[in-house]
Amino acid sequence: MRVLFLAAEATPLVKVGGLADVAGELPRALARHGVDVQLALPFYPGLQAELAGLRPLATVEVPRPDGAQTATIYALEVDGRRVWLIGGEPIDAAPAVYGAPEQDAAKFVFFGIGALQACRALGWEPEVVHAHDWHAAPSLAWMRTASLGWDRTSALLTVHNLPYMGAGGDAALAEYGLRPAEDPHLPDWARRLPLPLGMAHADWITTVSPSYAAEIQTPAFGCGLEAFLASRGGRLRGILNGIDPGVWNPGADAALERRYAIDSLECRLTNKTALQHIFGWPEHGRTPLLAMITRLDVQKGVDLVLDALAALQDVRWQFILLGRGDPAVEAQAEAFAAAHGDRAAFIPQFDPFLSRRIYAGADMLLAPSRYEPCGLAQLIGLRYGAVPVVRATGGLRDTVQPYGREAQGTGFLFDRPDPQALAETLRFAIQVHADARRWAGVQRRGMAADFSWAASAAEYSDLYLQAAAERRARSGV
Repeated sequence: MRVLFLAAEATPLVKVGGLADVAGELPRALARHGVDVQLALPFYPGLQAELAGLRPLATVEVPRPDGAQTATIYALEVDGRRVWLIGGEPIDAAPAVYGAPEQDAAKFVFFGIGALQACRALGWEPEVVHAHDWHAAPSLAWMRTASLGWDRTSALLTVHNLPYMGAGGDAALAEYGLRPAEDPHLPDWARRLPLPLGMAHADWITTVSPSYAAEIQTPAFGCGLEAFLASRGGRLRGILNGIDPGVWNPGADAALERRYAIDSLECRLTNKTALQHIFGWPEHGRTPLLAMITRLDVQKGVDLVLDALAALQDVRWQFILLGRGDPAVEAQAEAFAAAHGDRAAFIPQFDPFLSRRIYAGADMLLAPSRYEPCGLAQLIGLRYGAVPVVRATGGLRDTVQPYGREAQGTGFLFDRPDPQALAETLRFAIQVHADARRWAGVQRRGMAADFSWAASAAEYSDLYLQAAAERRARSGV
């Protein structure tokens, strides 16, 4: 089974967000199922500087109504995986991975077509093209409407975050001869946007959790596309993301003050007191240490956490917030930390080293998202024994089992996206934390849960086989 992966980012070459982890880690797991994945990425100027000695493998034409452009194909192997890097003028003109919408759209449409043309030039015919998010979605429209010879190839699109549809991309689509989508279930405003256009031409649509797949078929989460998505319900599937247990392993993590495993949880205390020391707080092992590692965005519910903690002044807690994002949310976080400096800290940056130490030292990992397609932080929290406190939505609902009075579960969930509901849940979690034996049970159940890529890869492998067989039957091959 040959699958072309098209993505804007993938670890370890390019990482901005969670998409990079999926595109970088899933192919390795798929290989164990006999899936031959060819990953393609844009050859961003920053990456060109890092790989200055890389020689071109081929050049291809990227057709447009007003004249073709040239894409240059480079190839390398990273951690045993083959990667194509697609270079050319539209990519050089927009050097940041994500920048101005119009330039981004032109860059990504060029990239996707260039990668498909590379398949032909290099004699590598995929049975499935797997496009990720709006950046790669237009390539599926090009396969179906602007090019010949792709009838035998299935088109699969994964939606990682539905609201990001490629706004401002209509001009770029027209520039490369891509017509608006004609699906009657799409509203007029969506037919000229990259993500809906790609979805309209996909044989299958996947999202990154079963609950999110159900949610986006409702008005509350469908972003105006719920009727279209409901019409595709039989070909819309939620497959959970995973994490690489080799990358996220508290027993071998060099960033930690002290490493530990499921049978040596007492060693976590060293990591906790190290964090308390960094922030100048009392080094009390039984004071609940809460943490949030996130992009600062209204979606992520940072405001809910700040308001909930403000309502818990009668309870002992310490709180660390690590991340950057919306300036307004950052200002809220700075004000909160200033007002509660004896037990709250805000670090406005992305710090992979510190984040690992926080996962290893925090008692609770907070993820009160208003919506969450899958979520990565709670999976790492479970792996590291930082008990998740999450809103019951999307992938958070699918990955955290609620702790109940019968003393089972791996974390704590609440339903309403408001500070009171979160405060009530935190109060309950803190009460459970006071019982060291019960708390260790919650931690161990979470650490024992398997959220590796194995199950996800098996589901994708089965879907690829089904999609390829359907496409062959349709094309009469």
